[in-house]
Amino acid sequence: MDKPWLKHYEPQVPVSIEYPDTPVYKFLEDSAEKYPDHTATIYFGRKTTFSQLNSLADLFAETLPGLCFKPGDRVAIMLPNCPQMIAAYYGVLKARGVVVQINPLLSPPEAGYIIHDSGARILICLPRYGEVYAPLLKQNVLRDVVLTDVGDFAPPAYGALIRLEAILHRTPDGPRRGPHIYTLADMMAGKVVKACIKEEAYSQKDLALIQYTGGTTGNPKGVMLTHGNLTANTLQCHAWIHDVKKGPGGDVFMGVTPFFHVYGMTATMNLAIYCACTLVLLPRFMTDMVADAIKKYRCTVFTGVELMYNHLNNSPKSAKGYLRTIRACISGAGPLYRSVQEKFEALTGGRVVEGYGLTEASPVTHCNPLFGDRRIGTIGLPMPDTEALIVDAAGKELPHGTPGEIAVRGPQVMKGYWNREKETAEVLRDGWLYTGDIATMDDDGYFRMMERKKDMIKSRGENVYPRNIEEALRKHLGVAEAVVIGIPDVELGERIKAFIVPAPGAKLNRDELRAFCKKYLAAFEVPGEFEFRDSVPKNLIGKTLRRVLREEEEKKALKPA
Repeated sequence: MDKPWLKHYEPQVPVSIEYPDTPVYKFLEDSAEKYPDHTATIYFGRKTTFSQLNSLADLFAETLPGLCFKPGDRVAIMLPNCPQMIAAYYGVLKARGVVVQINPLLSPPEAGYIIHDSGARILICLPRYGEVYAPLLKQNVLRDVVLTDVGDFAPPAYGALIRLEAILHRTPDGPRRGPHIYTLADMMAGKVVKACIKEEAYSQKDLALIQYTGGTTGNPKGVMLTHGNLTANTLQCHAWIHDVKKGPGGDVFMGVTPFFHVYGMTATMNLAIYCACTLVLLPRFMTDMVADAIKKYRCTVFTGVELMYNHLNNSPKSAKGYLRTIRACISGAGPLYRSVQEKFEALTGGRVVEGYGLTEASPVTHCNPLFGDRRIGTIGLPMPDTEALIVDAAGKELPHGTPGEIAVRGPQVMKGYWNREKETAEVLRDGWLYTGDIATMDDDGYFRMMERKKDMIKSRGENVYPRNIEEALRKHLGVAEAVVIGIPDVELGERIKAFIVPAPGAKLNRDELRAFCKKYLAAFEVPGEFEFRDSVPKNLIGKTLRRVLREEEEKKALKPA
Protein backbone atom coordinates (compact mmCIF):
# COMPACT_ATOMS: atom_id res chain seq x y z
CA MET A 1 0.00 0.00 0.00
CA ASP A 2 1.01 3.63 -0.50
CA LYS A 3 2.82 5.05 2.57
CA PRO A 4 3.74 8.64 1.72
CA TRP A 5 4.18 9.49 5.41
CA LEU A 6 7.43 7.53 5.69
CA LYS A 7 9.27 10.23 3.72
CA HIS A 8 8.42 12.74 6.45
CA TYR A 9 9.66 10.78 9.45
CA GLU A 10 12.47 12.39 11.38
CA PRO A 11 15.79 10.66 10.55
CA GLN A 12 16.00 9.17 14.06
CA VAL A 13 12.53 7.56 13.88
CA PRO A 14 12.56 3.98 12.56
CA VAL A 15 10.08 2.74 9.99
CA SER A 16 9.75 -0.51 11.93
CA ILE A 17 10.58 -1.63 15.46
CA GLU A 18 11.74 -4.95 16.87
CA TYR A 19 9.39 -5.70 19.77
CA PRO A 20 10.66 -7.84 22.67
CA ASP A 21 8.70 -10.96 23.53
CA THR A 22 8.22 -9.80 27.12
CA PRO A 23 5.26 -8.85 29.32
CA VAL A 24 4.48 -5.24 30.20
CA TYR A 25 5.68 -5.57 33.80
CA LYS A 26 9.23 -6.12 32.50
CA PHE A 27 9.35 -2.34 31.96
CA LEU A 28 9.46 -1.90 35.72
CA GLU A 29 11.64 -4.91 36.46
CA ASP A 30 14.26 -3.92 33.89
CA SER A 31 14.42 -0.30 35.06
CA ALA A 32 14.69 -1.46 38.70
CA GLU A 33 17.54 -3.79 37.76
CA LYS A 34 19.47 -1.15 35.79
CA TYR A 35 18.76 1.86 38.03
CA PRO A 36 17.65 0.53 41.45
CA ASP A 37 18.40 3.74 43.34
CA HIS A 38 17.14 6.18 40.71
CA THR A 39 13.94 8.06 41.61
CA ALA A 40 10.92 6.52 39.92
CA THR A 41 8.22 8.78 41.40
CA ILE A 42 7.98 12.06 43.29
CA TYR A 43 4.67 12.43 45.09
CA PHE A 44 4.19 15.68 47.00
CA GLY A 45 7.94 15.70 47.64
CA ARG A 46 8.33 12.07 48.72
CA LYS A 47 10.62 10.09 46.44
CA THR A 48 10.28 6.40 45.64
CA THR A 49 13.11 4.60 43.86
CA PHE A 50 12.67 2.08 41.07
CA SER A 51 13.77 -0.68 43.43
CA GLN A 52 11.18 0.37 46.03
CA LEU A 53 8.42 0.67 43.43
CA ASN A 54 9.23 -2.77 42.03
CA SER A 55 9.20 -4.25 45.55
CA LEU A 56 5.77 -2.71 46.15
CA ALA A 57 4.54 -4.23 42.88
CA ASP A 58 5.93 -7.59 44.03
CA LEU A 59 3.99 -7.18 47.29
CA PHE A 60 0.74 -6.80 45.35
CA ALA A 61 1.64 -9.76 43.13
CA GLU A 62 2.46 -12.00 46.11
CA THR A 63 -0.64 -10.97 48.07
CA LEU A 64 -3.21 -11.56 45.34
CA PRO A 65 -2.87 -15.40 45.34
CA GLY A 66 -3.71 -15.31 49.06
CA LEU A 67 -7.04 -13.72 48.16
CA CYS A 68 -9.64 -15.10 45.75
CA PHE A 69 -7.28 -14.86 42.77
CA LYS A 70 -5.87 -17.12 40.10
CA PRO A 71 -3.95 -16.26 36.91
CA GLY A 72 -6.20 -14.75 34.26
CA ASP A 73 -8.59 -13.21 36.79
CA ARG A 74 -9.58 -9.58 36.42
CA VAL A 75 -8.60 -7.13 39.16
CA ALA A 76 -10.19 -3.67 39.19
CA ILE A 77 -8.08 -0.64 40.12
CA MET A 78 -9.93 2.56 41.02
CA LEU A 79 -7.17 5.00 41.99
CA PRO A 80 -5.90 8.44 40.99
CA ASN A 81 -2.24 9.00 40.05
CA CYS A 82 -0.15 7.92 43.03
CA PRO A 83 2.75 5.48 43.59
CA GLN A 84 0.49 2.68 44.81
CA MET A 85 -1.62 2.94 41.65
CA ILE A 86 1.49 2.23 39.54
CA ALA A 87 2.56 -0.61 41.85
CA ALA A 88 -0.91 -2.17 41.81
CA TYR A 89 -1.01 -2.02 37.99
CA TYR A 90 2.31 -3.78 37.52
CA GLY A 91 1.68 -6.09 40.47
CA VAL A 92 -1.56 -7.43 38.97
CA LEU A 93 0.29 -8.07 35.70
CA LYS A 94 3.16 -9.81 37.54
CA ALA A 95 0.61 -12.15 39.11
CA ARG A 96 -0.63 -12.90 35.56
CA GLY A 97 -3.86 -11.07 36.20
CA VAL A 98 -5.81 -8.69 33.98
CA VAL A 99 -6.09 -5.04 35.02
CA VAL A 100 -9.50 -3.35 34.81
CA GLN A 101 -9.10 0.40 35.21
CA ILE A 102 -11.98 2.43 36.64
CA ASN A 103 -12.22 6.22 36.64
CA PRO A 104 -12.48 7.22 40.33
CA LEU A 105 -14.98 9.96 39.45
CA LEU A 106 -17.58 7.54 38.11
CA SER A 107 -20.81 7.22 40.03
CA PRO A 108 -21.33 4.02 42.05
CA PRO A 109 -23.73 2.57 39.42
CA GLU A 110 -21.24 3.33 36.61
CA ALA A 111 -18.32 1.79 38.49
CA GLY A 112 -20.51 -1.13 39.51
CA TYR A 113 -21.42 -1.82 35.90
CA ILE A 114 -17.74 -2.13 34.94
CA ILE A 115 -17.06 -4.48 37.86
CA HIS A 116 -20.08 -6.61 36.94
CA ASP A 117 -19.32 -6.66 33.22
CA SER A 118 -15.61 -7.46 33.56
CA GLY A 119 -16.16 -10.14 36.19
CA ALA A 120 -13.57 -8.56 38.50
CA ARG A 121 -13.71 -10.12 41.98
CA ILE A 122 -11.04 -7.93 43.59
CA LEU A 123 -11.05 -4.12 43.79
CA ILE A 124 -8.09 -1.94 44.79
CA CYS A 125 -9.35 1.52 45.72
CA LEU A 126 -9.54 4.37 48.26
CA PRO A 127 -11.73 4.08 51.39
CA ARG A 128 -13.78 7.04 50.15
CA TYR A 129 -15.32 4.78 47.48
CA GLY A 130 -17.31 2.83 50.03
CA GLU A 131 -20.52 3.47 48.08
CA VAL A 132 -18.97 1.35 45.33
CA TYR A 133 -17.38 -1.53 47.23
CA ALA A 134 -19.59 -1.99 50.32
CA PRO A 135 -22.78 -3.08 48.49
CA LEU A 136 -20.82 -5.17 45.98
CA LEU A 137 -19.13 -7.06 48.82
CA LYS A 138 -22.51 -7.63 50.44
CA GLN A 139 -23.91 -8.93 47.13
CA ASN A 140 -20.85 -11.18 46.68
CA VAL A 141 -20.09 -9.50 43.36
CA LEU A 142 -16.73 -8.52 44.85
CA ARG A 143 -14.95 -11.06 46.99
CA ASP A 144 -12.05 -8.94 48.27
CA VAL A 145 -11.18 -5.25 48.55
CA VAL A 146 -7.72 -3.76 49.11
CA LEU A 147 -7.76 -0.19 50.47
CA THR A 148 -5.08 2.47 50.28
CA ASP A 149 -5.21 6.16 51.15
CA VAL A 150 -4.23 8.73 48.56
CA GLY A 151 -1.85 10.20 51.18
CA ASP A 152 -0.11 6.90 52.02
CA PHE A 153 2.98 7.72 49.96
CA ALA A 154 3.05 11.46 50.59
CA PRO A 155 5.04 13.12 53.41
CA PRO A 156 3.03 13.15 56.68
CA ALA A 157 1.96 16.81 56.43
CA TYR A 158 0.84 16.44 52.82
CA GLY A 159 -0.93 13.17 53.61
CA ALA A 160 -3.00 14.89 56.28
CA LEU A 161 -3.94 17.71 53.90
CA ILE A 162 -4.94 15.25 51.19
CA ARG A 163 -7.14 13.31 53.60
CA LEU A 164 -8.73 16.52 54.89
CA GLU A 165 -9.53 17.61 51.32
CA ALA A 166 -11.11 14.21 50.73
CA ILE A 167 -13.30 14.55 53.83
CA LEU A 168 -14.46 18.02 52.82
CA HIS A 169 -15.21 17.30 49.19
CA ARG A 170 -16.12 13.61 48.89
CA THR A 171 -18.47 11.16 50.48
CA PRO A 172 -17.53 9.65 53.87
CA ASP A 173 -15.21 6.66 53.92
CA GLY A 174 -16.63 3.20 53.58
CA PRO A 175 -15.77 0.40 56.03
CA ARG A 176 -12.03 0.00 56.53
CA ARG A 177 -12.28 -3.29 58.41
CA GLY A 178 -14.35 -6.38 58.01
CA PRO A 179 -14.41 -9.73 56.25
CA HIS A 180 -12.57 -9.57 52.92
CA ILE A 181 -11.41 -5.97 53.43
CA TYR A 182 -7.65 -5.48 53.57
CA THR A 183 -5.38 -2.44 53.62
CA LEU A 184 -2.08 -1.73 51.94
CA ALA A 185 -0.69 -0.93 55.40
CA ASP A 186 -1.61 -4.47 56.52
CA MET A 187 0.06 -5.89 53.43
CA MET A 188 3.25 -3.92 54.05
CA ALA A 189 3.24 -5.01 57.72
CA GLY A 190 3.02 -8.67 56.72
CA LYS A 191 -0.49 -9.12 58.12
CA VAL A 192 -1.89 -10.54 54.87
CA VAL A 193 -0.93 -14.00 53.67
CA LYS A 194 1.52 -13.94 50.78
CA ALA A 195 2.30 -16.63 48.21
CA CYS A 196 5.11 -17.15 45.75
CA ILE A 197 4.40 -15.99 42.21
CA LYS A 198 4.08 -19.13 40.10
CA GLU A 199 5.89 -19.12 36.80
CA GLU A 200 3.26 -19.23 34.07
CA ALA A 201 3.74 -19.60 30.34
CA TYR A 202 3.61 -16.16 28.71
CA SER A 203 2.42 -15.04 25.30
CA GLN A 204 2.23 -11.55 23.82
CA LYS A 205 -1.37 -12.43 23.00
CA ASP A 206 -2.21 -12.77 26.70
CA LEU A 207 -4.74 -10.27 27.92
CA ALA A 208 -3.22 -7.52 30.08
CA LEU A 209 -5.93 -4.86 30.32
CA ILE A 210 -9.65 -4.33 29.89
CA GLN A 211 -10.10 -0.60 29.36
CA TYR A 212 -13.68 0.63 29.25
CA THR A 213 -14.60 3.23 26.69
CA GLY A 214 -16.92 6.08 27.58
CA GLY A 215 -19.95 4.89 25.67
CA THR A 216 -21.88 7.57 23.77
CA THR A 217 -25.02 5.48 23.83
CA GLY A 218 -25.79 2.63 26.21
CA ASN A 219 -23.15 1.10 28.46
CA PRO A 220 -19.40 1.38 27.83
CA LYS A 221 -17.55 -1.46 26.14
CA GLY A 222 -14.47 -3.17 27.55
CA VAL A 223 -11.53 -2.95 25.15
CA MET A 224 -9.22 -5.97 25.41
CA LEU A 225 -5.57 -4.97 25.14
CA THR A 226 -2.83 -7.59 25.26
CA HIS A 227 0.72 -7.45 26.59
CA GLY A 228 1.81 -7.26 22.97
CA ASN A 229 -0.50 -4.31 22.26
CA LEU A 230 0.72 -2.28 25.24
CA THR A 231 4.39 -3.14 24.75
CA ALA A 232 4.21 -2.18 21.08
CA ASN A 233 2.51 1.17 21.67
CA THR A 234 4.92 2.12 24.44
CA LEU A 235 7.89 1.40 22.17
CA GLN A 236 6.22 3.26 19.30
CA CYS A 237 5.86 6.32 21.55
CA HIS A 238 9.49 5.98 22.61
CA ALA A 239 10.61 5.80 18.99
CA TRP A 240 8.64 8.97 18.22
CA ILE A 241 10.04 10.94 21.19
CA HIS A 242 13.39 9.57 20.13
CA ASP A 243 15.68 11.64 22.33
CA VAL A 244 14.27 10.67 25.73
CA LYS A 245 17.15 10.70 28.20
CA LYS A 246 17.03 7.63 30.45
CA GLY A 247 18.01 7.06 34.05
CA PRO A 248 19.83 9.43 36.43
CA GLY A 249 20.20 12.91 34.99
CA GLY A 250 17.57 12.08 32.38
CA ASP A 251 14.13 13.40 31.54
CA VAL A 252 11.49 14.11 34.17
CA PHE A 253 7.87 13.43 33.18
CA MET A 254 4.94 15.46 34.49
CA GLY A 255 2.46 12.78 35.57
CA VAL A 256 -0.86 14.57 35.92
CA THR A 257 -2.76 13.13 32.95
CA PRO A 258 -4.81 10.34 34.62
CA PHE A 259 -3.23 6.90 34.32
CA PHE A 260 -6.66 5.26 34.49
CA HIS A 261 -7.15 6.80 31.03
CA VAL A 262 -5.36 4.78 28.35
CA TYR A 263 -3.55 7.87 27.02
CA GLY A 264 -2.01 8.68 30.39
CA MET A 265 -1.29 5.00 31.03
CA THR A 266 0.69 4.48 27.81
CA ALA A 267 2.16 7.85 26.87
CA THR A 268 3.07 8.90 30.41
CA MET A 269 3.22 6.02 32.90
CA ASN A 270 4.39 3.08 30.77
CA LEU A 271 6.72 5.26 28.69
CA ALA A 272 8.38 6.85 31.72
CA ILE A 273 8.77 3.50 33.51
CA TYR A 274 10.17 1.89 30.34
CA CYS A 275 12.69 4.72 29.97
CA ALA A 276 13.57 4.73 33.69
CA CYS A 277 12.57 8.38 33.90
CA THR A 278 11.28 10.10 37.02
CA LEU A 279 7.52 10.68 37.20
CA VAL A 280 6.25 13.69 39.14
CA LEU A 281 2.80 12.52 40.24
CA LEU A 282 -0.26 14.65 40.90
CA PRO A 283 -3.66 13.07 41.59
CA ARG A 284 -5.56 15.78 39.73
CA PHE A 285 -4.91 18.81 37.55
CA MET A 286 -4.72 22.11 39.43
CA THR A 287 -3.03 24.81 37.37
CA ASP A 288 -0.84 26.44 40.00
CA MET A 289 0.09 23.12 41.56
CA VAL A 290 1.23 21.79 38.17
CA ALA A 291 3.21 24.96 37.43
CA ASP A 292 4.88 24.77 40.86
CA ALA A 293 5.80 21.10 40.35
CA ILE A 294 7.22 21.73 36.88
CA LYS A 295 9.46 24.46 38.25
CA LYS A 296 10.50 22.66 41.45
CA TYR A 297 11.35 19.32 39.85
CA ARG A 298 12.45 20.69 36.46
CA CYS A 299 9.99 18.60 34.43
CA THR A 300 10.99 18.22 30.78
CA VAL A 301 8.34 16.00 29.16
CA PHE A 302 4.57 16.53 29.38
CA THR A 303 1.96 14.39 27.64
CA GLY A 304 -1.29 16.24 28.27
CA VAL A 305 -4.44 17.58 26.67
CA GLU A 306 -5.38 20.95 25.21
CA LEU A 307 -7.30 22.06 28.30
CA MET A 308 -4.21 21.63 30.48
CA TYR A 309 -1.97 23.59 28.13
CA ASN A 310 -4.59 26.33 27.85
CA HIS A 311 -4.91 26.69 31.64
CA LEU A 312 -1.14 26.80 32.04
CA ASN A 313 -0.95 29.46 29.33
CA ASN A 314 -3.22 31.68 31.42
CA SER A 315 -1.43 31.14 34.73
CA PRO A 316 0.53 34.18 35.98
CA LYS A 317 3.25 31.74 37.05
CA SER A 318 3.83 30.71 33.42
CA ALA A 319 4.68 34.30 32.52
CA LYS A 320 7.27 34.23 35.32
CA GLY A 321 9.18 31.37 33.71
CA TYR A 322 7.83 28.45 35.76
CA LEU A 323 7.54 26.26 32.64
CA ARG A 324 10.90 26.97 31.01
CA THR A 325 12.29 23.46 31.62
CA ILE A 326 9.61 21.85 29.42
CA ARG A 327 11.07 20.74 26.09
CA ALA A 328 8.76 18.07 24.61
CA CYS A 329 4.97 17.78 24.79
CA ILE A 330 2.30 15.71 23.10
CA SER A 331 -1.35 16.81 23.08
CA GLY A 332 -3.95 14.09 22.69
CA ALA A 333 -7.58 13.16 23.44
CA GLY A 334 -8.90 16.04 21.33
CA PRO A 335 -7.87 18.92 19.05
CA LEU A 336 -4.97 21.25 19.85
CA TYR A 337 -5.81 24.77 18.75
CA ARG A 338 -3.11 26.83 17.06
CA SER A 339 -3.44 29.74 19.49
CA VAL A 340 -2.92 27.43 22.49
CA GLN A 341 0.00 25.66 20.84
CA GLU A 342 1.84 28.83 19.87
CA LYS A 343 1.39 30.52 23.26
CA PHE A 344 2.53 27.43 25.18
CA GLU A 345 5.65 27.14 23.05
CA ALA A 346 6.42 30.82 23.55
CA LEU A 347 6.14 30.39 27.33
CA THR A 348 8.20 27.21 27.56
CA GLY A 349 10.64 27.31 24.67
CA GLY A 350 9.68 23.69 24.07
CA ARG A 351 7.63 21.94 21.40
CA VAL A 352 4.06 20.71 21.66
CA VAL A 353 2.48 18.71 18.84
CA GLU A 354 -0.91 17.14 18.27
CA GLY A 355 -1.37 13.40 18.11
CA TYR A 356 -4.30 11.03 17.75
CA GLY A 357 -5.39 7.72 19.08
CA LEU A 358 -8.27 5.73 20.51
CA THR A 359 -8.69 3.22 23.29
CA GLU A 360 -9.00 0.42 20.76
CA ALA A 361 -5.41 1.11 19.61
CA SER A 362 -3.69 1.30 23.02
CA PRO A 363 -4.18 4.31 22.10
CA VAL A 364 -1.63 6.13 19.89
CA THR A 365 -1.77 5.72 16.09
CA HIS A 366 -0.70 9.15 14.74
CA CYS A 367 1.44 12.07 15.81
CA ASN A 368 3.15 15.09 14.31
CA PRO A 369 6.96 14.95 14.20
CA LEU A 370 8.15 16.47 17.46
CA PHE A 371 11.24 18.17 16.07
CA GLY A 372 10.71 17.80 12.33
CA ASP A 373 8.08 18.83 9.77
CA ARG A 374 5.00 19.23 11.89
CA ARG A 375 1.83 20.53 10.29
CA ILE A 376 -0.33 22.55 12.67
CA GLY A 377 -3.99 21.59 12.39
CA THR A 378 -3.23 17.98 11.51
CA ILE A 379 -2.91 14.89 13.70
CA GLY A 380 0.35 14.11 11.92
CA LEU A 381 1.65 10.83 10.52
CA PRO A 382 1.00 7.17 11.35
CA MET A 383 3.39 5.75 13.95
CA PRO A 384 6.05 3.15 13.05
CA ASP A 385 4.54 -0.18 11.95
CA THR A 386 1.13 1.50 11.65
CA GLU A 387 -0.82 1.53 8.41
CA ALA A 388 -3.70 3.94 7.88
CA LEU A 389 -6.29 4.47 5.17
CA ILE A 390 -9.16 6.83 4.46
CA VAL A 391 -12.13 4.75 3.34
CA ASP A 392 -15.75 5.20 2.29
CA ALA A 393 -18.79 3.52 3.85
CA ALA A 394 -18.07 0.34 1.87
CA GLY A 395 -14.45 0.19 3.07
CA LYS A 396 -12.99 1.31 -0.25
CA GLU A 397 -9.88 3.50 -0.12
CA LEU A 398 -10.52 7.11 -1.07
CA PRO A 399 -8.26 9.52 -3.01
CA HIS A 400 -5.98 11.88 -1.12
CA GLY A 401 -7.83 14.92 0.20
CA THR A 402 -11.24 13.23 0.26
CA PRO A 403 -12.96 12.99 3.67
CA GLY A 404 -13.67 9.49 4.88
CA GLU A 405 -13.31 7.16 7.84
CA ILE A 406 -9.86 6.41 9.26
CA ALA A 407 -8.96 2.72 9.28
CA VAL A 408 -5.75 1.62 10.98
CA ARG A 409 -3.75 -1.57 11.26
CA GLY A 410 -0.79 -2.26 13.52
CA PRO A 411 0.55 -4.20 16.53
CA GLN A 412 -1.21 -1.83 18.96
CA VAL A 413 -4.74 -2.65 17.69
CA MET A 414 -6.95 -4.34 20.27
CA LYS A 415 -7.87 -8.00 20.50
CA GLY A 416 -11.55 -7.07 20.54
CA TYR A 417 -14.36 -6.02 22.90
CA TRP A 418 -14.87 -8.01 26.07
CA ASN A 419 -17.77 -10.45 25.58
CA ARG A 420 -19.07 -8.48 22.56
CA GLU A 421 -18.44 -10.48 19.43
CA LYS A 422 -20.96 -8.56 17.32
CA GLU A 423 -19.49 -5.14 18.14
CA THR A 424 -15.98 -6.52 17.60
CA ALA A 425 -16.89 -7.77 14.14
CA GLU A 426 -18.30 -4.35 13.26
CA VAL A 427 -15.02 -2.51 13.85
CA LEU A 428 -12.36 -5.19 13.23
CA ARG A 429 -12.38 -6.41 9.65
CA ASP A 430 -9.51 -8.18 7.89
CA GLY A 431 -7.06 -6.89 10.47
CA TRP A 432 -8.19 -3.25 10.10
CA LEU A 433 -9.70 -1.20 12.90
CA TYR A 434 -12.45 1.09 11.64
CA THR A 435 -12.24 4.05 13.99
CA GLY A 436 -15.48 5.94 13.33
CA ASP A 437 -13.46 9.14 12.90
CA ILE A 438 -13.67 11.27 9.76
CA ALA A 439 -10.44 12.70 8.34
CA THR A 440 -8.49 13.42 5.17
CA MET A 441 -4.97 12.40 4.16
CA ASP A 442 -2.88 14.72 1.99
CA ASP A 443 -0.27 13.72 -0.60
CA ASP A 444 2.48 13.75 2.05
CA GLY A 445 0.64 11.37 4.38
CA TYR A 446 -0.45 13.92 6.98
CA PHE A 447 -3.92 13.26 8.37
CA ARG A 448 -6.33 16.06 9.21
CA MET A 449 -9.12 15.21 11.63
CA MET A 450 -12.56 16.38 10.56
CA GLU A 451 -14.83 14.87 13.18
CA ARG A 452 -16.06 11.79 14.91
CA LYS A 453 -18.50 10.16 12.54
CA LYS A 454 -21.21 10.41 15.20
CA ASP A 455 -20.48 14.13 15.76
CA MET A 456 -20.65 15.16 12.10
CA ILE A 457 -23.65 17.39 11.39
CA LYS A 458 -25.94 16.91 8.39
CA SER A 459 -27.48 20.30 7.63
CA ARG A 460 -29.20 21.34 4.41
CA GLY A 461 -27.83 18.20 2.78
CA GLU A 462 -24.22 19.19 3.55
CA ASN A 463 -21.69 17.48 5.80
CA VAL A 464 -20.68 19.99 8.48
CA TYR A 465 -17.66 19.38 10.71
CA PRO A 466 -17.94 20.96 14.18
CA ARG A 467 -14.16 21.24 14.54
CA ASN A 468 -13.95 23.62 11.57
CA ILE A 469 -16.55 25.91 13.14
CA GLU A 470 -14.93 25.72 16.57
CA GLU A 471 -11.54 26.65 15.15
CA ALA A 472 -13.08 29.65 13.39
CA LEU A 473 -14.81 30.81 16.58
CA ARG A 474 -11.61 30.42 18.61
CA LYS A 475 -9.97 33.02 16.39
CA HIS A 476 -12.23 35.63 18.01
CA LEU A 477 -10.33 37.23 20.90
CA GLY A 478 -13.48 37.28 23.01
CA VAL A 479 -14.03 33.51 22.79
CA ALA A 480 -12.32 31.31 25.39
CA GLU A 481 -14.04 28.07 24.39
CA ALA A 482 -16.45 26.98 21.67
CA VAL A 483 -18.33 23.72 21.22
CA VAL A 484 -20.64 22.99 18.30
CA ILE A 485 -23.34 20.33 17.98
CA GLY A 486 -26.18 19.47 15.65
CA ILE A 487 -29.78 19.53 16.85
CA PRO A 488 -32.45 17.53 14.98
CA ASP A 489 -34.59 19.76 12.75
CA VAL A 490 -37.46 18.71 10.49
CA GLU A 491 -36.58 21.14 7.69
CA LEU A 492 -32.77 21.31 7.89
CA GLY A 493 -32.00 17.78 9.02
CA GLU A 494 -29.91 19.29 11.81
CA ARG A 495 -29.46 22.90 12.81
CA ILE A 496 -26.11 24.11 14.07
CA LYS A 497 -25.73 25.40 17.61
CA ALA A 498 -22.57 26.86 19.17
CA PHE A 499 -21.96 26.96 22.92
CA ILE A 500 -19.61 29.81 23.81
CA VAL A 501 -17.55 30.44 26.94
CA PRO A 502 -16.52 34.12 26.69
CA ALA A 503 -13.00 35.20 27.57
CA PRO A 504 -12.72 37.11 30.87
CA GLY A 505 -14.17 40.60 30.47
CA ALA A 506 -15.46 39.96 26.95
CA LYS A 507 -18.93 41.12 25.97
CA LEU A 508 -20.27 39.13 23.04
CA ASN A 509 -23.53 39.01 21.15
CA ARG A 510 -24.96 36.58 18.63
CA ASP A 511 -24.98 38.96 15.65
CA GLU A 512 -21.32 39.81 16.17
CA LEU A 513 -20.31 36.15 16.26
CA ARG A 514 -22.48 35.27 13.28
CA ALA A 515 -20.82 38.03 11.24
CA PHE A 516 -17.39 36.88 12.42
CA CYS A 517 -18.08 33.29 11.35
CA LYS A 518 -19.03 34.42 7.84
CA LYS A 519 -15.45 35.62 7.33
CA TYR A 520 -14.07 32.09 7.75
CA LEU A 521 -16.91 29.67 6.98
CA ALA A 522 -19.26 28.74 4.19
CA ALA A 523 -22.82 29.98 4.63
CA PHE A 524 -24.12 26.50 5.46
CA GLU A 525 -21.52 26.16 8.26
CA VAL A 526 -22.46 29.33 10.16
CA PRO A 527 -24.29 28.46 13.41
CA GLY A 528 -27.89 29.52 13.57
CA GLU A 529 -27.91 29.48 17.36
CA PHE A 530 -25.49 30.63 20.03
CA GLU A 531 -25.62 30.01 23.77
CA PHE A 532 -23.29 31.76 26.21
CA ARG A 533 -22.20 29.74 29.23
CA ASP A 534 -19.72 29.90 32.08
CA SER A 535 -18.36 26.46 31.15
CA VAL A 536 -18.96 23.46 28.93
CA PRO A 537 -19.09 19.87 30.25
CA LYS A 538 -15.79 17.97 30.18
CA ASN A 539 -14.50 14.68 31.47
CA LEU A 540 -11.60 14.42 33.91
CA ILE A 541 -8.90 14.77 31.26
CA GLY A 542 -10.54 17.79 29.67
CA LYS A 543 -12.29 16.19 26.71
CA THR A 544 -15.51 18.02 25.80
CA LEU A 545 -18.65 15.97 26.36
CA ARG A 546 -20.83 16.82 23.37
CA ARG A 547 -23.13 14.01 24.44
CA VAL A 548 -24.11 15.95 27.57
CA LEU A 549 -24.92 19.05 25.51
CA ARG A 550 -27.05 16.99 23.13
CA GLU A 551 -28.88 15.45 26.08
CA GLU A 552 -29.57 18.94 27.46
CA GLU A 553 -31.06 19.98 24.14
CA GLU A 554 -33.18 16.84 23.98
CA LYS A 555 -34.62 17.61 27.41
CA LYS A 556 -35.41 21.17 26.34
CA ALA A 557 -37.24 19.85 23.28
CA LEU A 558 -39.44 17.63 25.47
CA LYS A 559 -40.60 20.50 27.64
CA PRO A 560 -43.97 21.97 26.68
CA ALA A 561 -43.75 25.33 24.92
